[in-house]
Amino acid sequence: MTVRVRIAPSPTGTLHIGTARTAVFNWLFARHAGGQFILRIEDTDEERSKPEFTENILAGLRWLGMDWDEGPFFQSQRIELHQQAIQTLLDQELAYRAYDTPEELDLMRDAMKVKGQAPRYDNRHRHLTSEQQAAFEAEGRPAVIRFKIDDDRTVVWDDLVRGPVSWRASDLGGDMVVARASSSTTIGQPLYNLAVVVDDIDMGITHVIRGEDHIANTAKQILLYEALGASVPAFAHTPLILNQSGQKLSKRDGVTSISDFQTMGFVASALANYMTLLGWSAPDANERFTLTEAAQQFSFERVNKAGAKFDWDKLDWLNSQYLHEMEPEALLELVLPYLNKAGYSVDLDTDKTWLLPLMALIGPSLTRLTDAVEQSRFFVTASLGFDEAAKTQLQLEGLRMFFRAF
Repeated sequence: MTVRVRIAPSPTGTLHIGTARTAVFNWLFARHAGGQFILRIEDTDEERSKPEFTENILAGLRWLGMDWDEGPFFQSQRIELHQQAIQTLLDQELAYRAYDTPEELDLMRDAMKVKGQAPRYDNRHRHLTSEQQAAFEAEGRPAVIRFKIDDDRTVVWDDLVRGPVSWRASDLGGDMVVARASSSTTIGQPLYNLAVVVDDIDMGITHVIRGEDHIANTAKQILLYEALGASVPAFAHTPLILNQSGQKLSKRDGVTSISDFQTMGFVASALANYMTLLGWSAPDANERFTLTEAAQQFSFERVNKAGAKFDWDKLDWLNSQYLHEMEPEALLELVLPYLNKAGYSVDLDTDKTWLLPLMALIGPSLTRLTDAVEQSRFFVTASLGFDEAAKTQLQLEGLRMFFRAF
């Protein structure tokens, strides 16, 4: 069997470190197994999906050094395939049209809350007669298409990270909506769980590697794989990235997109290295390696079940190690955009003869590339300027002689 994995980001925002870490684990496993790494853009959210976000995702993956073997495929161009699968479920009476109004659904959930029950769909339209469906259609009610879930089932799989996992189908919220805005003769917009399964089947995905927050989706998707007569892929649910308080990492913690990490002065090799360590450890306890080196040793046996805490200090340290070892020529290429952005008038063609010794001088003290702006200031600005306290210091007796000697 040839291993085939995929990363499937949604272009509703920039490439976040959580998605990037998932991409890293998929890439490492594919390269370790000699398989294929596939890129799929899940852009079916028409309102929130933006071309600039797609470009940001592609650029971020390239910057980190993750090449893909196939794609990018765009989910929005595959809707007809998803609708064909839904029609198959309808033909086999594994799915049905439901005509509940939003108000009716709210009343149903409210009644369950009063009884102390978890809100769920009670499957009330599972056995509508053709006359009842016609009456709802005559009222102008739009339909959703729901996939039948047997509450008596227990969904079980052997997770590559977590071991045996079981999920009671009765905890999945009732029959699952797989398409919206449908009618008695049409199938509307396919939804996430259905589209993901159909795409993974069509692309021959053998292993689905994603964050543990998808575990409930996995139970639903296994039922869809079975209903569509497809082989169920292996699943690996990686630990979430946590903040220092042990909560799921969010933008409130100062966590940014991959492009922002680049702006903050981190180098791609260091950030990729660090993301590999967010939930995985090398067998030789080494913490510095390239993605290619990590792929040679990668296995799910060494992926942690517990969440991985994001540590800015460790990332800074790792970044500094890469910068300290860079040759002046390579460092200058990375530093130059930051110097120019700071307004320094330096040119690679005319100033290289003195810029290279400058890189050799400041390189060993850099933590981030942005540090080069301040450390280069004395060499590249015509006028430094002094505040009042500095001017007072410069008037001290004997200071002129000291500076001359210096």
